[in-house]
Amino acid sequence: MQQSIFNYKGHNIAYTIYGSGKPLVLLHGFGEDSTIFNNQVNYLKNNFQVIVPDLPGSGNSSLLKLRSVIEINKIMLHEAAITDYANCIAALLNFLAINECILLGHSMGGYITLAFAEKFPNYLKAFGLLHSTAFEDNEIKKENRMQSIAMIEEYGAFSFLKNVIPNYFGKKFSMQQAPQINKLIDKSAKFTNEALQQYYFAMMNRPDRTEVLKDASVPVLFIIGTEDVPAPMKDVLQQVHLPQKSYVHIFDEVGHMSMVEATDKLNKSIEVFCKDIFQNLTLN
Repeated sequence: MQQSIFNYKGHNIAYTIYGSGKPLVLLHGFGEDSTIFNNQVNYLKNNFQVIVPDLPGSGNSSLLKLRSVIEINKIMLHEAAITDYANCIAALLNFLAINECILLGHSMGGYITLAFAEKFPNYLKAFGLLHSTAFEDNEIKKENRMQSIAMIEEYGAFSFLKNVIPNYFGKKFSMQQAPQINKLIDKSAKFTNEALQQYYFAMMNRPDRTEVLKDASVPVLFIIGTEDVPAPMKDVLQQVHLPQKSYVHIFDEVGHMSMVEATDKLNKSIEVFCKDIFQNLTLN
């Protein structure tokens, strides 16, 4: 399936649409592109219209340059906020004439999903966080992100991701499936320093969005890995009771990447969630 491009305020944003039916939008995370969901797309496209964009600065999408250039520790980068990426996704849906969908985001994509749910709730029949959290960064994590911005500047995006990506996986998968991890590392070679730095700046400055979960009138899906380091299970479990209706799936011995670590479990969890939502819409 060939990617398409739409223009968002002078930026080329790549996306691909698979299948037909009710729309399901999947947002990838940091250091990934839309192909991270290939296993999900191949499974879900028979029942849904699956839309997978490359977020700005990832894959074949242009880096956002909407705000001023800022200096962080002598590093110059185009400022961006998580809401800027959410605005881009809203523009994509408008371009595609989609006025209702289910939106699921992995990691940073989950932060964007929450920002979207806060600003554009009328689009959503449901949404979900795949290994993500509504909590803002604490001071330690903010400092870590600042250090990461500096490390990317010094060593380069690929060297940085080469060291970071293996930490996303659970122990069992890391021991048994090193070639798959290496493939993901190789694919990350396209990232520029500024794209990763812009993401870290946006994530570092995002607000707490637990109120979005509390105010959610639509069902929310939570995918949790027991060995997830970036989105620890103990943190996410504090949030699953906040929406009026939650679907919660905990995957044992899985880290941050169930898209490849627990493909069958994730596929089935998403399928059941989406069918429940869309069937209820039909019945109502």
